Amino acid sequence: MMKKMLAIILVILIVWLQYRAWYGENSLREIDLLITKIENQKVQNELILEQNKSFKKEIALLRNEPSMLEEKARENLGLIKKDEIFYRIIPAEK
Repeated sequence: MMKKMLAIILVILIVWLQYRAWYGENSLREIDLLITKIENQKVQNELILEQNKSFKKEIALLRNEPSMLEEKARENLGLIKKDEIFYRIIPAEK
């Protein structure tokens, strides 16, 4: 009788531990999901770092190259020089 009770308790304990390992808090499934999120975040961080490098290069060019600053001002603000004629080309509507 005592051996049966001990066996039943051990089986229940093993089942409970397996359930917690697979479906409970901090389960293997949750760990896999977190690993996937971490990998996705690393990829996103790499993309942002590349974008930051690009911005830093552009900032350096704008600070050190007056022609680049002039080009950006003309492009973004529509500035023109004195005695310069500005032509705006409007695409045809379809």
